[in-house]
Amino acid sequence: MLALRLEPELERELEKLAKETKRSKSYHAKEALKKYIEDRSDYLKALAVLEKNNSCISLEEMKAHIVKLDD
Repeated sequence: MLALRLEPELERELEKLAKETKRSKSYHAKEALKKYIEDRSDYLKALAVLEKNNSCISLEEMKAHIVKLDD
């Protein structure tokens, strides 16, 4: 069980989303937490690989690599 206190603006946005989607606020909060935890986990895994390999590439090199993957 988890209880959260949200800032008023965030609470209003969550209520609006819940009404528009006909889903509960809890549903959306759970989905947001799942997404955050998944993203954070992926980030930390990638960071660990970079640190282990002690490798670093420039943004330009990364962009070129991504373009190659898309081709």
